[in-house]
Amino acid sequence: MATIKDIARKAGVSVTTVSRALNGYDDVNETTRKKIKQVAEELAYSPNAVARSLVSKKTRTIGLIISDINRAGAKDAFAYEVLCGINDRAGDLNYDLLLFSTNPSKQMEKSYTALCKERNVEGAIISGLRLDDPYLQEVIDQNSFPCVLIDIPRTGDNVAYIASDSRAGAATAVQHLLDYGHAEIAMINGHDQAYVSRERLAGYKDALEQANVPFREELVYDGGFTEDGGAEAMYQILLRHPQATAVFCASDLMALGAMRTLEKTGRRVPGDISIVGFDDINIASYCSPKLTTIRQDKYEMGYRGAQLLIDMLDDRTDNRKVTLGNQLIIRESTRNLREG
Repeated sequence: MATIKDIARKAGVSVTTVSRALNGYDDVNETTRKKIKQVAEELAYSPNAVARSLVSKKTRTIGLIISDINRAGAKDAFAYEVLCGINDRAGDLNYDLLLFSTNPSKQMEKSYTALCKERNVEGAIISGLRLDDPYLQEVIDQNSFPCVLIDIPRTGDNVAYIASDSRAGAATAVQHLLDYGHAEIAMINGHDQAYVSRERLAGYKDALEQANVPFREELVYDGGFTEDGGAEAMYQILLRHPQATAVFCASDLMALGAMRTLEKTGRRVPGDISIVGFDDINIASYCSPKLTTIRQDKYEMGYRGAQLLIDMLDDRTDNRKVTLGNQLIIRESTRNLREG
């Protein structure tokens, strides 16, 4: 089996140069790097990750911890797009990625630190945590394994976060409805232990306040970020607030559920009720009518999250906060009342 000494000998460079070239360091010029990689391929060199980690004290492995993976979330593909972004950037930087699934009961049995030690990862990105999950405070307090939180803006010496601007995005969605002449605007939110739910509710309130429309708490229903939850919340809105002409949903999945209820009860979208979602999942542009929504870049969130974590691992940054923008995508599910 070829070693880096064999590569160095054939390429006419030092062992250190070979090591730095194969590990992606930028102080090796591109001509030398290409030559070394070509020799490595000719010799069928395969790095021994265990031996490499013993020498460097680094495994070059990061973890992605996702809370509550389930089939119900397959339609929105949020976690999958984030995963793709993380995987691509980690691969670019010569890091391996391990995927873990967790839930509150698992978090009580095994701490974040114990999980990272057991799986031999240098740090982790965590997605889907609730504000009341056992891991959250432990992640912030521990000082052993760097962590990037997705959509929870908490920081610490070893903790950073990446999030899209949910508050501004929600305000943009509701402003779109206000611009279209809607004043009776209901909201289907997620749940109170999701930080993005609190932010999207705040954005809903911001837009109403800006337009001098009173906020009415009875117009806000939780749908638990599920399609069925959105469907049930829509039933309640129709029953209790038949005067509502529009609904802002804090996720596209809940918006799809709301549209299902409206179809079953003989209401037309947007003829009778306008609907706006949040996320811009793939199905949003294929459902009928096509869904007006707020687009957040899930892939970019994962890509930038991986970059942030690896920068922390390599002591290249003191940045602990990354906030991404979002965009209103107007399709077919909203009606301009001012046009008659």
